[in-house]
Amino acid sequence: MLITGATGATGGSTINKLLELKVSVRALVHRIDDRSKKLEAQGVEIIQGELSDFDVLNEALKGITGAYFVYPIHIPGILEATALFAEAALEQKIGSIVNMSQISARRISKSHAARDHWIAERLLDRSGIPVTHLRPGFFAEWLVYSSKVIREKNILPLPFGEARYAPIAAEDQGRIIAAVLNEPAEHTGKTYPLFGAKELSQYEIAGILSEVLGRKITYVPMEIKAYESVLKDMGFNAHFIQHISAVAQDCRDGLFAGTNDWVEKLSGQKPMTMTDYVEKNKALFS
Repeated sequence: MLITGATGATGGSTINKLLELKVSVRALVHRIDDRSKKLEAQGVEIIQGELSDFDVLNEALKGITGAYFVYPIHIPGILEATALFAEAALEQKIGSIVNMSQISARRISKSHAARDHWIAERLLDRSGIPVTHLRPGFFAEWLVYSSKVIREKNILPLPFGEARYAPIAAEDQGRIIAAVLNEPAEHTGKTYPLFGAKELSQYEIAGILSEVLGRKITYVPMEIKAYESVLKDMGFNAHFIQHISAVAQDCRDGLFAGTNDWVEKLSGQKPMTMTDYVEKNKALFS
């Protein structure tokens, strides 16, 4: 199996599960570093390159049965990368693709990144390669963006108002990706919206942080426009800021709300709770 985004949250979790299943793994990585060296030490074949490099993709996909495709949300370019990946996959006669999309992927999405995810889905559908789309809501890992201010100021400043959603951990998604790659036939042509264990407001998430960390963490609701300045000060580019601003409004409007049992059905395990996630990653916030 080829795993793109191999040193990222979902890619790394997918590799761990595939290795448990005794499946041979090739990883496409952006750079050679300690993370890629750790994968290599686990028996993973490493190829360094970019999703925008057609020759690299062709080489990476040689001899591959199935592939996981994920494009970083922080930067533009998903449509070109998807087209290149699809063509390379066709040339190499790949059996199946699991594609990471997002819950807000819609033709009418105000987020440029979310709309492009929807178009990318259509490009893969039209390739004729058996494909399964995953549409998760906000990751539990979203908290990592706020980890510094949680540590230093004991606040959780976010633009989601009173909205509730069920954060889903990358670890749960990794198990799903591995399961679908390993037995793709029954999942071909399907799109799975993915949610975590329970819908929570930011007030409730702040409460979970407070309980696990043993100190008071306060949710500070922000207007979307004001949060754009926070993201800019954190060093994020205009593409990412536009995306977060648009999906923050989507979240307020209820687009991210809901739960289902796909995590358990597809992976065989119930999704990680937010308490479990914070406990497991306590050091990030302390």
